[in-house]
Amino acid sequence: MTIAFRYDELAVGLSHLRSPNLNLQELRYFAAVVEFRHFGRAAESCNVSQPTLSGQIRKLEEELGVTLLERTNKRVDLTPVGRQILEHAQRVLAEAGQIESVARAARDPLVGALRLGVIPTLAPYLLPLILGPLRKRYPGLAIELWEDQTLLLERACAATDSTPRW
Repeated sequence: MTIAFRYDELAVGLSHLRSPNLNLQELRYFAAVVEFRHFGRAAESCNVSQPTLSGQIRKLEEELGVTLLERTNKRVDLTPVGRQILEHAQRVLAEAGQIESVARAARDPLVGALRLGVIPTLAPYLLPLILGPLRKRYPGLAIELWEDQTLLLERACAATDSTPRW
């Protein structure tokens, strides 16, 4: 007895064994639907049409082979597996955001947050002179100002981690 399969028939029959081809946009859409519990509002927040968002969610579910969302005319709820996948998706999206931040900082180191500490006796005289030109020259710089005593500002600068001490 001989068993013969055509490659395309075998591939279709085993398609569920393939690794899903996930992308960040699908995960963003999924997270938005969960956040808003509504496809229309989620699509609006993502700046896409509702059919586009729905199609991407459907594609994600097909790639994963599971139902992530229970849809009714009135509500959108997470399935139990959807809840588990959402936790991972949120971590992936957060990490992707960190990757984008690192790349942005490498392209332009004067973009992002700049923490600036000044003692109260200098702040009213010094800050007006430097803030205007600094903001004009580096519009992508988010300046975080802090007034405090010299010792406390020094301690904040000496802190080894990125969390401000003030």
